[in-house]
Amino acid sequence: MERVWIGAAALAGAAAVAADAAATHVLAADPGRLGLAATGARYGLVRVVPGGAARVWLGVSGWCFVAALALFCAPLYLLAAGLVPGIVRLVPVGGTLFIAGWAALLLSVLSPRRAR
Repeated sequence: MERVWIGAAALAGAAAVAADAAATHVLAADPGRLGLAATGARYGLVRVVPGGAARVWLGVSGWCFVAALALFCAPLYLLAAGLVPGIVRLVPVGGTLFIAGWAALLLSVLSPRRAR
């Protein structure tokens, strides 16, 4: 399962860098839209480091981050592009999922390890 989360983190990182680069060139004249895209890119650079932690919390963390990318970063990119203005309602849900993801990642580190 760790490979899934590493893959998701890699995909999110690549998308974040690409979105930030594109926004820098396309949205440079509109600071507000550029700021939205930059925030989405910054939050999209989540990293999940697997190994040695409780698998359950690591999985919860991974799912929270994937959902947050879809509900926080993606809406910001769409808003920055001037598309789907109503999607802004999803951003707080995505932000909450980012916080939950980081909390679950902390719990994965603090949880007792299973003996092999």
